[in-house]
Amino acid sequence: MNVEDPKEVVRRGYDVLSEHYERAFGSETKYGSWIEELLGRLPETGAVLDIGCGTGVPVARSLVSAGHRVTGIDISEVQIRRARERVPGADFIRADATTVELPEGSFDAVVCLYALIHVPVEEQPALLERIASWLRPGGWFLSTTGHRAWTGTDENWLGGGAAMWWSHADADANRAWLVRAGFDVIHEEFVPEGDSGHVLFWARRAEA
Repeated sequence: MNVEDPKEVVRRGYDVLSEHYERAFGSETKYGSWIEELLGRLPETGAVLDIGCGTGVPVARSLVSAGHRVTGIDISEVQIRRARERVPGADFIRADATTVELPEGSFDAVVCLYALIHVPVEEQPALLERIASWLRPGGWFLSTTGHRAWTGTDENWLGGGAAMWWSHADADANRAWLVRAGFDVIHEEFVPEGDSGHVLFWARRAEA
């Protein structure tokens, strides 16, 4: 494994473990209450960006079914291929969110669930600033971040035969980065997982 290129570890891990991950985390039903809340905050036909979209289920599929326009980004070619098959009504791009070019002020909401934690922590503040620029003033950002600072690798993630890599800042750092990027943090909560967990943030791009 090339430890100098953690993004390649993440890409390869999701290429190998796409179906295994779905089974392990119940992709058909997870995030249900968060998606419902987001639907209630969007305009009638909103434009939504899903960063780390995976196979498009359930986020992109739920949003498209409700009449919204969805663009999904994921670093894994396998995840994107499966997303295009499962949610043909959305647009999916195989890309690195830290370098992809998207028009400013073009989305009513950006969703980034369990994806920011796979971006090198030193790149996360700049990514949050990019996300803010892609949102219209008043647009929503729904994300999960690290709860405690930690960077590391699981050499056999989920027992699926491939490695995975994460990079977390703590909740205080994530909150500060959001504010610095131009967001108003509306709500945050701890989401337990195993012996630790993540932090869910609802934030809005400040009005112009």
